[in-house]
Amino acid sequence: MFQGGSLWAGLLSGGMSQFQDTRNLRQGQIGKREYTKQTVENATGAVGVMAGVEYGAVLGSAVLPGVGTVAGAMLGGVLGDRLGRMLGGQAGNMLVQNPLVNKVVEPMEEIIQ
Repeated sequence: MFQGGSLWAGLLSGGMSQFQDTRNLRQGQIGKREYTKQTVENATGAVGVMAGVEYGAVLGSAVLPGVGTVAGAMLGGVLGDRLGRMLGGQAGNMLVQNPLVNKVVEPMEEIIQ
């Protein structure tokens, strides 16, 4: 699992999103908490793309070999990205709102600045 085209699709999707979010953080357009949330979302979205491409291709091949493989991979990638980002957004929100995590992060923010 997670090899070949699905691996590269996930890495490219997550990497591009992460690059944009890092640029937005450096330009002051988003804060550190939002950046943390977006990072979790980008990672889970990338895994969602990988899984969606692979399982979509398998399902598409079972229904209509050839054309179904391509269509299933594309549709699976889109749906996997959306589901992964949705779950990642919820996990990221829980992470940045966790008081225990904030007690650890706040002293580190002072050192970094």
